[in-house]
Amino acid sequence: MNSDLGRVLDQVSRDKGIDRQILIDTLEEATKSAIKKKFGLSDNFEVTFNEELGEVEVYQFKEVVEQVTDDKLQIVVSEAKLLDPESEIGDELGVKMETSEFGRIAAQSAKQVIIQRMKDAERDIVYDDFKDREGEIINGIVQRFDKGSLIINLGRTDALLTSSEQVPKENYRQGDRIRALVLEVKQISRGPQIILSRTHPDFLRALFEIEVPEISENIVRIAAVAREPGSRSKIAVLSEDKDIDPVGACVGMRGSRVQSVVQELRGEKIDIIPYNPDPARFIVNALAPAVVSRVVMDEANKTMEVVVPDEQLSLAIGRKGQNVRLASKLSGWRIDVKNETRYERTLRQDYQSLLALPQVNESLADVFYEAGFTSAAQLQAADPEELYAIQDFEEDFVAGLIEAAKAYVEQMGEEETEAADEAEDMSEEESEDMQAETEEEAEDMQAETGEGEEAELEGLQEAADETEEGEEAELEGVEEVADETEEGEEAELEGVEETADETEEESSDAEEEPTEI
Repeated sequence: MNSDLGRVLDQVSRDKGIDRQILIDTLEEATKSAIKKKFGLSDNFEVTFNEELGEVEVYQFKEVVEQVTDDKLQIVVSEAKLLDPESEIGDELGVKMETSEFGRIAAQSAKQVIIQRMKDAERDIVYDDFKDREGEIINGIVQRFDKGSLIINLGRTDALLTSSEQVPKENYRQGDRIRALVLEVKQISRGPQIILSRTHPDFLRALFEIEVPEISENIVRIAAVAREPGSRSKIAVLSEDKDIDPVGACVGMRGSRVQSVVQELRGEKIDIIPYNPDPARFIVNALAPAVVSRVVMDEANKTMEVVVPDEQLSLAIGRKGQNVRLASKLSGWRIDVKNETRYERTLRQDYQSLLALPQVNESLADVFYEAGFTSAAQLQAADPEELYAIQDFEEDFVAGLIEAAKAYVEQMGEEETEAADEAEDMSEEESEDMQAETEEEAEDMQAETGEGEEAELEGLQEAADETEEGEEAELEGVEEVADETEEGEEAELEGVEETADETEEESSDAEEEPTEI
């Protein structure tokens, strides 16, 4: 140990962020470990750090005796008088030791203790820094990949972004910068483990807190968030100030605020809706842009039946049920969406099931319907006390009514089962009939095909015969034409010769007659 040890401690404390006192305690503990390695015990040693000298001082305490039996624990009184003239027999005298006497092995042991304690101190500091940051957004750099998970470098430590917390279709490369939510900080044997997430609903909430000052100032509050990461999200917002529009505050000028969040989420669509404490109105807002005609609530089971126009059904449900699924997550209610045609048909069937009970007439059916018991199935599952609260019914009447409703529901269930079985049998018979008809048609077609082929062959033979006869007739006609042509040419030659003879005779007559002057 040297006098520069104090400056080394200061430097390490600044670089590692470890408290200086922790480093001093570590150094003292390492020195004790070296003493134990050298002497086999450390009970009679005292180790302290001298701030003025900047070094570790080691004192070995020995008992002052007249005759030494163990030189490691005792010192003769004459030697003790040289160190402290006031020492007497039975006193404990501290003798300063030089640390250079410990040897190489003891120094190596001290080094290992210092390294281990510094690692533990760094882990504790990292855990203390991040344990209170759960729910915050943090920036990091993709360092490496590990079985589908990403190891993110946060500077002083590494964090883990598992595959389940990654948004589908998002790809990263080594060295890319990434923002994620600190989901969980755990202390394990290897040190603190920081779990990040980009799919958690709180990640979307934290992004809006960064982009929207009204949210960070608690003027606008995010009441609920529902996400399907990478595809679509819905957030419900409300304002503590009636003069501030919560939806407009989150959207920003020309959509600047919400677009920043969309870009961070790689194009994930975000629906911002106004929150309403009334569950029915809230769900109507959540299903926008679909128009809702009617809402029927069941608060006991926390279910809601939503009726929309026929042309709005697909819009309310959304692609693959996404819109209604997100609205259900956002509100916490189970939502059943029906079109008006199906709802009216259901109402008629339920009302008719009430009238089918022998104890119920039309007026009593209206009473039950207005009280919320809209079908025989609801009556058979009703509590008798609930029916007593509607009117002053007699106990026998209520018991008989419930039994009749149960019998009706069982009968309808059996009829539906029989109808399904009959439909199945009919479908099997129809399929067999169709198969038989198909086979017969195939045989008929095959027979017709054979006859047609024979007729076609006969037709081809007749056509060939006619073709040969036509060719012979044509040859005969050609020969007749040729004969007529030869006869005509001979007649023409004879006429030419007669004309030549007549011409010669006329010319001879003209020569014999004299010319008159």
